[in-house]
Order: sequence, then structure tokens, then C-alpha cells
Amino acid sequence: MFKRLLWFSIGCGSSLWVMRTVRRTVERLAPHRLTQDAVAGARTAGAQVRAAMEEGKAAMREREAELRAEIARRTG
Repeated sequence: MFKRLLWFSIGCGSSLWVMRTVRRTVERLAPHRLTQDAVAGARTAGAQVRAAMEEGKAAMREREAELRAEIARRTG
């Protein structure tokens, strides 16, 4: 049991170290403006996706109401 815990800890620690090292290297080598633009672009894209989803949901609700009205009209 101790061996498994030891190797699990070593794996987690090394993974965190590698992730931190890669992130620092990318931040150091990437142009500062590029990283800022990428973050801003991601936020804008996220906002556009949320807006499109809300528009789709509204259209879906409207169409559902039309269909329910049509069914109610046909069944009397």
C-alpha cells in the first residue's frame, strides 16, 4: 500500500511540476500582446456563443408554442 501511495504522490508532483514549467516557458516566450489578445478573443467568443444559445432557446420556445397551439386547434 505504501508503494502505491509513494508512486501516486511522485506522479502527481511530477505532473504539477511539468505543467508549471511548461506554462512558465510559454508565458516567457509568447509575446505579451498575443496572450492578452487570446484571452480577450476567448471572452468575446464565449459571449457570442452564449448569445447564440439564448437566441436559439427563444426560437425553440416560440416554435413549441406554435406547435402546441396548432395541436390544440386540431383537437378542438
